[in-house]
Amino acid sequence: MGHQTIDANQGHWLLSKMGKKVLRPGGRELTLKMLEGLEISTTDDVLEFAPGIGFTAKLTLKKRPHSYVGVELNEEAASRLKRIINGESYSIINGNAANVPLKEGVVNKLYGEAMLTMHVDKRKSEIIKEAHRLLKKGGLYAIHELGLCPDSMNPDLKSTIQRELASCIKVNARPLTQKEWVELLEQEGFKVKKIFTNPMSLLEYRRVIDDEGILRSLKIGFNILRNQEAKSRILEMRTVFKRYKNEMNAIAIIAEKL
Repeated sequence: MGHQTIDANQGHWLLSKMGKKVLRPGGRELTLKMLEGLEISTTDDVLEFAPGIGFTAKLTLKKRPHSYVGVELNEEAASRLKRIINGESYSIINGNAANVPLKEGVVNKLYGEAMLTMHVDKRKSEIIKEAHRLLKKGGLYAIHELGLCPDSMNPDLKSTIQRELASCIKVNARPLTQKEWVELLEQEGFKVKKIFTNPMSLLEYRRVIDDEGILRSLKIGFNILRNQEAKSRILEMRTVFKRYKNEMNAIAIIAEKL
């Protein structure tokens, strides 16, 4: 990834290069609600899909779970995570969330953020199926993803939003309505327990300051201003997010393995 141009970088990695730490659609606030809903304690075995730069992993490890495994596909991110997350019962696997090299029923809390959105629906189901396999009966699975609203959204508008998102963040982003997210989870044997939503305002100034604090926000702003290519990419992303701010939201769902 190191040699790609800014223009080819996926949106979340580009923001990360500019210094952004919180890369989840519902921001720090929705991540905290999701973790609260998971009720992680010292007796829990936890698995995280796609920890990325490790923002949520750090919050999870503060709860001192019995064990933690992060499964990260991006090699560069995985090796960075291995340097900061290591211990007797904490580890990182460089691998694919749809095919994790662990036995079934090994964890009782599992979560993934801003990763299912990046896949076509069939792939989303494969990842959810894998979450189901890895969880013990009664275990909890949480997701924090990009949503579309309302549930009755016109299909043409839906595909327009998906197309424009894919083009600006360089990922085949396919957000779903709340009803569709719930159906995907139910199809794979989960029962939805809680749903939280937040506006999708990842790049709005107020959210950036809430998520990052003032000093880091200034640093991110400075980095973006110094880099013309990054600036035009990020402005393009922000324009698309603003254009569809009433049709897009961020959603976190806590579901139980039946």
